[in-house]
Amino acid sequence: MLNFCSLYSGSTGNCLLVSSEDTNILIDAGVSQKKIIEGLESINKDINKIDAILVTHEHSDHIMSIGGLSKKYNIPVYSNNETLHAMTSQIDKIDENNRKIFNIGDKFNIGSLEIKPFATPHDAANPCGFNIMKDNKKISIATDIGHIDDDLINNLKNSSFIMLESNYDPEILRLCHYPYRLKQRISGLNGHLSNSSAGKAISTLIPSGLYKVMLGHLSKENNFPELAYKTVVEEINLKGFKEKDININVASRNNPTDIIKIS
Repeated sequence: MLNFCSLYSGSTGNCLLVSSEDTNILIDAGVSQKKIIEGLESINKDINKIDAILVTHEHSDHIMSIGGLSKKYNIPVYSNNETLHAMTSQIDKIDENNRKIFNIGDKFNIGSLEIKPFATPHDAANPCGFNIMKDNKKISIATDIGHIDDDLINNLKNSSFIMLESNYDPEILRLCHYPYRLKQRISGLNGHLSNSSAGKAISTLIPSGLYKVMLGHLSKENNFPELAYKTVVEEINLKGFKEKDININVASRNNPTDIIKIS
């Protein structure tokens, strides 16, 4: 069985948990150590049982506590080489023995979980998402993605569950107080994914077996959970699917979600 929980997800900080019966991994650690430990405790997980931290990219809302957690609890940190060396605020806190380097596209194992990192379009050193597999079941993590392309769809196909970015509503972004350059960055090809783009991607993936989705990394300024959900449902309706055809949840910025079970 694969279990997924979003401890925290949003533009203010991100930390996700994927587990099996005997393996527990965090994806990113972009909030305080205190919040991560409290989030784990709230779902009856012990920080001392975390086997690894996987890193998607080096932006602060994804790496804030990686070095401190690794040092204090002797947790291995898995990243590609470019991301590791871009984590200038964290790298010196991670013991060399706990620096585990992977190549994007190459599978590796942590406990009973098989991991395959894949490239994502974002303005970072070498950003990636993850396919996580066990017992012929596959879940995928894909946030901080500027646009959906064929390579990304191919990596997400055959997933039973996906944590997918649904960052902003284009009209809210257009009218918000952000400077023009930041608006362009967010909506650019290497920025973030809009609600409608997330819905289109989900519609494409339903025929390959996708039946559970969590929308994540919502902008605090340019989105609302209800709007993200509504827009995604509208997009899947346009492609001939119904709301009941797929289980859609929205991750919280401040609290752990219910545990999603894939069996």
